[in-house]
Amino acid sequence: MKANQLQIEIDGIDKEILRHLMEDARKPILQIAHSIGISGAAIHQRLKKLEEAQVISGSKFILNTKVLGYRTMAFVGIYLDKASSNSEAVRELRKIPEVLECHYTTGNWSILVKIICKDNEHLMQLLNKKIQPIEGVSRTETFISLEQQIERQIQL
Repeated sequence: MKANQLQIEIDGIDKEILRHLMEDARKPILQIAHSIGISGAAIHQRLKKLEEAQVISGSKFILNTKVLGYRTMAFVGIYLDKASSNSEAVRELRKIPEVLECHYTTGNWSILVKIICKDNEHLMQLLNKKIQPIEGVSRTETFISLEQQIERQIQL
């Protein structure tokens, strides 16, 4: 949520609807309605309110990247030669499909990116041929994730 957006009050029913959908976004509305004890139309109205308030920003399928052959996840801290290089660096990072997330950070790095690669060789090629040559990038620091141990959304 951006700083200029208003916060919305959500009640217990909204939270219960969101919990069901966070568990499985494909769960039928009528199944949720039956579980909560309200009508399907009421669920639709509440979902529309939550979408308009930007509490819900969409739904998506989660791919199992390992099954698709991507076995190396890494976090790369990117040092920029100057802060004004940020927007150009991000523009170039957007062009790299293996970049899953990009964060402008405090601390030593200017940018922290999460990337997915098929293996360590793929990671090395990505760093050497696509990330480090970006204008404004002075150096990078890479951390390979050995195993993701927690993955969750905020608790409601």
